Amino acid sequence: MPADELLHAVNFSILFVCLVLKFPQIFVVIRAKSSTGVSLSGLLLELIGFVVFVTYQMYHDYPPPTYLEYPILIAQDVFLLLLILYYNGSLKQSLLYIMAFVVGGKLLTLQTWIIDLAMSLCTVISAASKVAQLQCLWRTKQAGQVSSLTWAMAVYSCAARIYTTAVTTGDMQVLVRFIVSTLLNLWVLLTALYYQRSSSKKDD
Repeated sequence: MPADELLHAVNFSILFVCLVLKFPQIFVVIRAKSSTGVSLSGLLLELIGFVVFVTYQMYHDYPPPTYLEYPILIAQDVFLLLLILYYNGSLKQSLLYIMAFVVGGKLLTLQTWIIDLAMSLCTVISAASKVAQLQCLWRTKQAGQVSSLTWAMAVYSCAARIYTTAVTTGDMQVLVRFIVSTLLNLWVLLTALYYQRSSSKKDD
């Protein structure tokens, strides 16, 4: 397969996966009417990372196919955030969170150095979101309503983005972010599967 066709195929597969990436997690939370095991702080950090990343890509006029899935992921994360706040009885806080993200997104583009600095911190923010989810799993010692399918798709999308970034922009900050995210997503996935398996054995 020619390089261009492979790149288009990978970009399409990433977009397809990300169209439904958070759906398994959303359905699990709705079905259980609980967000046990899902880290609110982890989700908020992930949202921050997504907003910074897509703003950086748009600001520097990178090809849309390299970040097209992020607005979709942001919308899904916002919906999941509303669900978590609803089941935690703190839905009123959602307005504050939404306002903070909108204002923060505007501030990022005031100066080039601001968005570049934010992007340099994006890897740390993204990693912190995964670590927060891991800590939540370690603390509760159960996967609760964590969807392993969502995390498996996250592993694929980040791993595939390593390839697409390498052959398009070659931006090292972006590459490092995707490498770190792939490894940590895989860690969360394996941890969730471990606790789900342990829970199943106890039920048996």
